[in-house]
Amino acid sequence: MPRRRFGAVGAAVIAGLALASAPASASTHDTVRVDDVRSAVSASGTNDHAAALVSEMTTAEQAASIVMGHIPTTDAAALHAYMQQGIGGFILMGANIPATDDELRALTAALTVDPALPPLVAIDQEGGIVSRLGSDVFPASTGLKSQPVADAEAAFSARAALVAKAGITVNFGTVADITADSTSFIYGRALGTDPQTAAERVVAATEAQEQVIASTLKHFPGHGAAPGDSHQAIPTTGETLDEWRATDAVPFVAGVDAGASLLMFGHLAYTSVDPAPASLSARWHEIAREELGFDGVIVTDDLGMLQSSGIPEYSDPVRNAVSAVVAGTDLVLMIAGSTPDTAGQIVQGLTAAVDAGSLPADRLAEAATRVMSLRLQSMSATTDWACLLYTSPSPRD
Repeated sequence: MPRRRFGAVGAAVIAGLALASAPASASTHDTVRVDDVRSAVSASGTNDHAAALVSEMTTAEQAASIVMGHIPTTDAAALHAYMQQGIGGFILMGANIPATDDELRALTAALTVDPALPPLVAIDQEGGIVSRLGSDVFPASTGLKSQPVADAEAAFSARAALVAKAGITVNFGTVADITADSTSFIYGRALGTDPQTAAERVVAATEAQEQVIASTLKHFPGHGAAPGDSHQAIPTTGETLDEWRATDAVPFVAGVDAGASLLMFGHLAYTSVDPAPASLSARWHEIAREELGFDGVIVTDDLGMLQSSGIPEYSDPVRNAVSAVVAGTDLVLMIAGSTPDTAGQIVQGLTAAVDAGSLPADRLAEAATRVMSLRLQSMSATTDWACLLYTSPSPRD
């Protein structure tokens, strides 16, 4: 499904933000770069261009391109050095958010090593309970679940513009889980307490965000049915596939149909479908692709959470990453316990798995191509954002 970028609502919101921060003039160098990048992205078609770029990569480069890493610092130089290992993305956590908006934009800019191919820059900006940006004062799930659907659209439209203005291209911000249990750890973050109300708000949030950034549905196949917190355990449920299709699946189906760019797989097990966590389950990846028709980027929840479960089988993040990609994941995310060396170790592990034949080379290339396509789409959106900054009149004019 093609991404919708900068629709009328999104463009209007971003243009308004741009007016407040636009420089008085732009250099010729900046204008040429923007035009050249747009031309390069659109000329051959994003998917074809992505496949061509991936075909020229070594196995190690492909492996690096599907890793989204993290280190806890606001030191822009340290972040730039970290990204020089060639990984495809970085997730900003609370420890990465500096004091001012200008410092944040400088920090996200420092994550780019090759201006011709910026990495994916992600954040968990749900609003409310899970919020990294202090300037996000917009309504969140705690209230939106009982408010009109239009309120969810407005809140996530404003939230997406705020994220984009910071130089962030991916938001892991749409919770598609369902639960009516107020004691569940996911209750305060869910957008609905039943399939229909959740689906309506997930669609509103997805369509609003996809105007300006890449949005993500999480935590597939749904935390609501599986009691427990996946930050500390592997929540499990005996819910059958047919029961899932009628309940927990509904908001995910709606969000996929609404055009979500990413689908985040949770570390939770539906034992009647597969005893393994969904993030490592080939069956659940098959369901997402074939039943839901999702053709975007599948991303794991933080692989460090699997380690935190204390289950020996999941104690090695490299093995977890390989298992996830073999199962069908495109982008592996590592946060908890991550050091400056962890991403490189995962890259080495993925590369070794291809060499050993345990990870098919075409599976890695498929994952790398999906991630590359999203990077190109995000670059195009960022280019449009830059054009708005450079062409919007100065408040002094």
